Amino acid sequence: MQHFELKGQTRKVGNKAVIKAFRKEGLVPCNLYGNGVENILFTVSDKDLQGLLCTPASFIVDLVLDGGKARTAILHELQFHPVKDNCLHVDFLAVDEKKPIAINVPLIISGHAVGVQKGGKFSQRLRALRISALMKDLPDNIGIDISGLDLDKKIVAGDVKLDKVTILTDKDAVICSVRTTRNVDTSAAASEAAAAAAPAAEAEAPAAAE
Repeated sequence: MQHFELKGQTRKVGNKAVIKAFRKEGLVPCNLYGNGVENILFTVSDKDLQGLLCTPASFIVDLVLDGGKARTAILHELQFHPVKDNCLHVDFLAVDEKKPIAINVPLIISGHAVGVQKGGKFSQRLRALRISALMKDLPDNIGIDISGLDLDKKIVAGDVKLDKVTILTDKDAVICSVRTTRNVDTSAAASEAAAAAAPAAEAEAPAAAE
């Protein structure tokens, strides 16, 4: 999985006025905790943070605080302004490369569903799957080939198989499907029926000639 370096400055516990002052300066208050790490308070530039948030990709975050050694973490929880939609606070969870990491990984859909070619409607319900794996085994994304997806068929999380990766999303969760619509092309079904009837018609033809 890709890494994203994010620089920050440690801070002390502050009241609402202090937090408000940080935000006016274009800084976002953050916490780092978990995996044996004592809670660390810090701020990062909102501009730098956008590079991590404004993308569907998932990253392992290398936090460099006060210019020191990078600490490995993942995004855990985000708080946004209800109106302006800017990020107000971020919780980071410290991770260990020797222990499994649970993280959301984006799905990449490829292929042209056979059901859509027959007139069905394609629907994608999930954009990412939650998985668990060691850091070295985490994929950047998960590819889903929908070429064989026929009418009224679906692909669920349980259908996804990855080496050295555990899928945490409910196995029955629907990733995508194709449903029948009024525009479904029935010519294929008619052709199949005609092809099946042809041998029987040929077999009866000699008998009729006798």
